[in-house]
Amino acid sequence: MNYDSYERIRVERAGRILTLSLNRPDHLNAIDDRMHEELARVFHDVQIDDEADVIVLTGVGRAFSAGGDMAWLRELSTGGTLPSSVVGTKRMIFSLLDLEKPIIARIWGPCIGLGASLALLCDIVYAGESARIGDPHVKVGLVAGDGGVVAWPHLVGHARAKEYLMTGELLTATEAERIGLINHVVPDDELDARVQAMAERLANGATRAIRWTKTSINIGLKRYAHSVMDTCLGYEMLTFASNDHREAVDAFVNKRRPEFKGD
Repeated sequence: MNYDSYERIRVERAGRILTLSLNRPDHLNAIDDRMHEELARVFHDVQIDDEADVIVLTGVGRAFSAGGDMAWLRELSTGGTLPSSVVGTKRMIFSLLDLEKPIIARIWGPCIGLGASLALLCDIVYAGESARIGDPHVKVGLVAGDGGVVAWPHLVGHARAKEYLMTGELLTATEAERIGLINHVVPDDELDARVQAMAERLANGATRAIRWTKTSINIGLKRYAHSVMDTCLGYEMLTFASNDHREAVDAFVNKRRPEFKGD
């Protein structure tokens, strides 16, 4: 498998372990149009990569991902590229859930919005103690429709999911582990070693048994995702056209607090 076409995702191979690193470090790996398009196809490419058995998903530099790039969100709010964005988001989420190979998320620094959805839909999630995890779609006037509505209730139950998604509150890695949102929080300087040890353990295991165990567990999660994604993405697209979202983007650009009016 050749990954030369990828610009926003750095792909590194070490034996049977493949590391995918979101690669916009100067922007805290915020997801722009190009990265969004690459994320919509990379998990399919990984699935058919015969030389990889275990995947690690992480970010280059000081963050896993700061979520959606605000300049791109501002462009989306004009509506011109929203339809292709919806299609890309569905391909991204479902190709991640369809991936049979075990995928480990390595979280460092901010892990926000769509970035958090991607990490939390991985199979095993490790976070350094300095990580901050959350889905603040509502703080920019949007519905958390691009995966958050799938990931959070599945992991922490509906009551906690509604609290965190309706407030957009960020969690420390310690709190995320306490409520079951992630598997492990470790000291920052131990994160790489712990992730590597788990990746090697899986790579040296009974590959077919591991893959198909994961695939079996994901059946229910995929059924749930298919039942809600069209609706929640539709609601998210409606909020892209809202005055509250335009106010949030303008407030971000002008470095002020948004004043929401509920329309």
